[in-house]
Amino acid sequence: MVALNILYETGARDETPALTGLAHLFEHNFFGGSQNVPDFDKVITEAGGEDNAWTGNDFTNYYEVAPAHNAETLFYLESDRMLAPLFPESVLDVQRSVVVEEFKQQCLNRPYGDMGHHLRRMVYGGSHPYSWPVIGLDFSHIERAVRSDLMQWFREHYSPANAVLAVTGNITAEKAFALAQKWFGPIPGRPVPQRIIPDVAPLTPMAPKTVYGRVPATSVTVAYLMDGYGTGQYYAADAFTDLLSDGKASAYYRRLLVGGDGIFAEADASISGSEHQGMLMLTGRLADEGTDPMHAVRLLVEQAQTVIKEGVSDHDLQRIKNKRRSMTILGNMNYLSRAQNIAMSEMHGENPTDALDRYLALSADDITSTARKLLDTNPAVLIYRPEKVSAEQ
Repeated sequence: MVALNILYETGARDETPALTGLAHLFEHNFFGGSQNVPDFDKVITEAGGEDNAWTGNDFTNYYEVAPAHNAETLFYLESDRMLAPLFPESVLDVQRSVVVEEFKQQCLNRPYGDMGHHLRRMVYGGSHPYSWPVIGLDFSHIERAVRSDLMQWFREHYSPANAVLAVTGNITAEKAFALAQKWFGPIPGRPVPQRIIPDVAPLTPMAPKTVYGRVPATSVTVAYLMDGYGTGQYYAADAFTDLLSDGKASAYYRRLLVGGDGIFAEADASISGSEHQGMLMLTGRLADEGTDPMHAVRLLVEQAQTVIKEGVSDHDLQRIKNKRRSMTILGNMNYLSRAQNIAMSEMHGENPTDALDRYLALSADDITSTARKLLDTNPAVLIYRPEKVSAEQ
């Protein structure tokens, strides 16, 4: 088998507040055929392969896997739509409806589905490119997107200069480079508009925000603004959240879920993993609706501060490093995952092992000092309560 992955440096961060969700809608329509391949999926299927894609805030990724003797078909397909996609109105009509339905399923009909809408606006304000989720602010934006919007998006962001191609599997490097030159070499280059992402001002003290929805239990989220990918703070914050909530040896599991007072049904910590300023989030779901949500917020923060105060033991530091090393190894065991990881590393201008090496190089003091600085800043606090609680109040 051979896997081909092409990563474009564009995502929801390149949209405007007036037309969000366009990057994701474009991804759907990019499978709608091109100048020489009117039916993309038909050719993939006939080659015995499969394909898919995903859109994020910072990147959009496309990939295919097929038997090695059909590897050239993958290069042909991806190069043709990079050269001249069609975006037929019939496909746009269908995919517009598909994405709108996806918005409704993910954000309106799923518990806590619109949490990202509320939290991002609290952290980033109303106009920053990270202030809306990838799916968009409102499905009306998707409904009014037209073919010219897709064409403009293509011209601005889908240049060869804005993409990384990675190939893995049963193919030699010589053949892969030769096929890349054959199929992608003739595609004319286009300049990519300069992207200017404004820095987010430190959060000022703000009152907790409470929203109500069709959710089974109250959820609380404490979000701190943090540095983006590639910085020292990024890796240290990532490791800190692993210490808090990764596995049954983590602080939150031992102290809040097992050794706590039955307040939490779930407790977690994570980072958003953004290229620019992201979020470190402490989250919990209450087991008892009689609990004051702000008490739960304080417990999440206090337990995080306890880890900082007590310091990170050699055992816990080695534990999270061992787990990260094993996750990285397992994440590179199949062709497709390896191709995606190679493409992302190249996009970042680093070697595939650099991110793991920086994580493994962290000291206990690196983690606690970074966490202390982050938790000393003002957070955004979001409380998501069931509608029945609102009615009772």
